Amino acid sequence: MARFCACLAPTPGQARAHLTAMGAAPRDGADGTDGAAGQYADLALVEDEPGHADGPFAAHGLTAVGEVTLHNRAELLAALTRDSAPVPPGCPDGELLLRCWARFGARGVALAEGMFALAVLDGADLVLIRDHVGARTLFYARADGCWAASTSLRALRRWPALATGLDLAAVRSFLTFAYLPGEETLLRAVREVLPGRVLRLAPDGAATEQVHWEPREDFATADDDPSSHVLALRALLETATARRLPDAEAVAVLLSGGIDSSLVTALAAELHAHPVHTYSISFGSELPNELGYSGLVAAHCHTRHRVLTVSGSAVAARLADTAALLDSPVGDPLTVPNLLLAEAVAGDGLRVVLNGEGGDPVFGGPKNLPMLVHEMHRDAAAEDRATAYLRSYRKCWTDLPGLLTPEALDALADAPRPQRFVEPYLTGPERMTHLLNQLLHCNLRTKGAHHILTKVERLTASRGLQGRAPLFDRQVVDHAFATPPALKLRGTAEKWVLKEAVRDLLPATVVDRPKSGMRVPVQQWLSGPLRELGGDLLLGRAARQRGLFRPDTVRTWMRGEGTLLPRQGGKLWLVLTLELWLRSYGL
Repeated sequence: MARFCACLAPTPGQARAHLTAMGAAPRDGADGTDGAAGQYADLALVEDEPGHADGPFAAHGLTAVGEVTLHNRAELLAALTRDSAPVPPGCPDGELLLRCWARFGARGVALAEGMFALAVLDGADLVLIRDHVGARTLFYARADGCWAASTSLRALRRWPALATGLDLAAVRSFLTFAYLPGEETLLRAVREVLPGRVLRLAPDGAATEQVHWEPREDFATADDDPSSHVLALRALLETATARRLPDAEAVAVLLSGGIDSSLVTALAAELHAHPVHTYSISFGSELPNELGYSGLVAAHCHTRHRVLTVSGSAVAARLADTAALLDSPVGDPLTVPNLLLAEAVAGDGLRVVLNGEGGDPVFGGPKNLPMLVHEMHRDAAAEDRATAYLRSYRKCWTDLPGLLTPEALDALADAPRPQRFVEPYLTGPERMTHLLNQLLHCNLRTKGAHHILTKVERLTASRGLQGRAPLFDRQVVDHAFATPPALKLRGTAEKWVLKEAVRDLLPATVVDRPKSGMRVPVQQWLSGPLRELGGDLLLGRAARQRGLFRPDTVRTWMRGEGTLLPRQGGKLWLVLTLELWLRSYGL
């Protein structure tokens, strides 16, 4: 297991020195590549970090390194053969993607379906390529007249030339969204390549972005017959799931009992010739749960089913280590349970685990309803749509004036507003026409890419697994945005077209029940096994010296006071996970 680093520098010595400082080392025989204009690029692996990196490899005069898993190799091989560019037998996925880039440019990248981050030395430039939806993550920075890029944020943290530190604006973004929704990271001067993009880094410091894929709203020309959308979606779901099944081995599915994970389970059971293992979480029988539904689906689909019971003490014991696995903190209390699920899957000897992520951001889950209702009564003169969207998250956006110290608030006075991450989708000139599609597009490009997918990838990779999400398949997403909004939210039925596409595969009680979501006992954890840890961390010397949060507000939240709604637990969880992540990165 490895991640990768790349460096573009004026001299070979500089490139090697910078990569070594970041913890990377070239493989034997990989001596770097001379570019044009006196530039030198070195591409190497970081062997001590969990990931799926491979390379360097070369094709058509280009050299690359990447973390690449392709789901449509046959289509790409056929395209290259038609272009009189046959591929040698046994070509790894990373080299195949490099060949598509070399022959077709961004169009070749757009043809690929999969999870990938690729760094290419292309002439004098370093080219960074990220997959359509953001399943794999890639970061970059510039220092000492050099460009560096890596799939490991920790590697760039180790780069002495960068002299990075904490980005306070990113702290505000995290507290607003519970994740970082765009190109910024918590490391000053380090940026993330956006999904669906090709980023060309030039020796003179210029960075040029090219879009290789973005979802388009084109339901105006679509067939008005609902059945045509349902049948077409069913075919795409079958293809998306089949492409993600492993060859000649069993597969795992994370099964919550909701419609999204249930349909992936049903499709996997129908399409796979090998055993399907399913895994669910319980937080104890005294709490509301969906085990009845997940058990029903498992029995209906004849899977080998396991239920993991996760205690608050287990969460407390594993929280710090789990936060350290992530390139950015995630204010999701399911993070530790997700890691424990990955460990269970790996312990059973499986290598690929499917999930139902993507149903809500692609087809319209219930969290869009507050914004749709709000739009009916919104006073545009009083509050713009982007600000209303931030408020609807119900994280710490409205609490920032009382949570952050006066010094932190003063430092943020001239910083860019967090609204900038959602404005292109909600108020920008190129936004989609229908409000529901605007919300879905925004969710796909923010929470989908920067929370859901990156969390799944980092946690599964840490245990040597590949986490795959059929509902984030590019063709499935394209079809969703070509479907009339009235078929996604049909009356009060959410994700109607998705449910109809799989109705014959699942019991009606699973298809038709309203989404309830997993009840995570955050408040119980914080007032029980995490109480002492939270107090030591958030009110300790390191937190006070950093000067981000007002101790009186933290104390109020820890006592469960300060708001009429039961949101203290979720807000305190954000602050706690941020503190743990900052400590793990030495910030």
